[in-house]
Amino acid sequence: MSTHEIETTFGPLAQFMRDPEIEEIWINSPERIFIARHGKNELTNLLLSSDDVRNIVDRALMWSGRRLDLSHPFVDARLPDGSRLHVAIPEVTPEHWAVNIRKHLLQTLSLRDLANRNAMSPQIARLLTESVCAGVNILVSGGTQAGKTTLLNALVSAIPLQERVITIEEVFELKPNLPDVVSLQTRSPNLQGEGEIPLRRLIKESLRMRPSRIIVGEVREAEALDLLIALNSGLPGMGTIHANSARDAIVKLQTLHLLAGENISQKFIAPTVASAIDLIVQVRLDNSGARRITEVASVTGRVENDRIEVETLWSWVEDHYERGLGTPPKLERYASVGISAKNWWIE
Repeated sequence: MSTHEIETTFGPLAQFMRDPEIEEIWINSPERIFIARHGKNELTNLLLSSDDVRNIVDRALMWSGRRLDLSHPFVDARLPDGSRLHVAIPEVTPEHWAVNIRKHLLQTLSLRDLANRNAMSPQIARLLTESVCAGVNILVSGGTQAGKTTLLNALVSAIPLQERVITIEEVFELKPNLPDVVSLQTRSPNLQGEGEIPLRRLIKESLRMRPSRIIVGEVREAEALDLLIALNSGLPGMGTIHANSARDAIVKLQTLHLLAGENISQKFIAPTVASAIDLIVQVRLDNSGARRITEVASVTGRVENDRIEVETLWSWVEDHYERGLGTPPKLERYASVGISAKNWWIE
């Protein structure tokens, strides 16, 4: 968006949209407007009226084509600069409109760039780069604002240039630096409650588009089952999930399929998850506002009593990384790309 478009669309909020240090802006009420700078929350001294807030939202939604009304009291939309807008209105909220604008700041960083910013060590950056080149299936796990999408975008951008990539998201956020990319986005139902296109449908459709890899922006619900089936068909992929640790991410992935309403037992789903996911990368936003990879874990493929074995490769301990006892996944894959499976990842 140009400076004029920012001023016209966001009005009093334009000062925050222009500031490159501000990551997110949210409005709890017209008199309580917050920003996040370097991972830390700040209450601003800006005061608006209820009409100001509504006008800002109305102008911003003109770019997305999505609507907000009593029958659809939530909206999740992408702005032209890549920022993400989320709005909730009464009666879902008690009185005021709740607005969040997550700015598109660090989406274009490479794995090397993130290592230079101390989000990971050079060894981890190399591990992830070579894993992506080898076609390893990677799950990025972490909390809200931990940097999952930024890391996923960097991972996708490390995919070899000759591959065809399909990205699947609720709202367009990923912008991989690749020549052959098709981006798919969900669609809300119309006024008659028809025309909805969920993530599950997009995953199924993507398999008909000759993908070399599929990337799911975030696995939240029943689409976990479709992703697992796709990854177990020999198609490499990546995605993100909300979880507190690498092991929690695997446990959550074992339970989300229940939301599909399918009559599938853990006897089936546990080995399916174990064979579909190779690496889990846990990210975290700490109290100082720093975003960092805190654990890289390997899924060995072994299952005992429906419990999937997960081994730690690297972990962040106090102020440094420690190497775990685990080994990279599916070592036979690395032979095809000329990588020595014995020690390349720890040099």
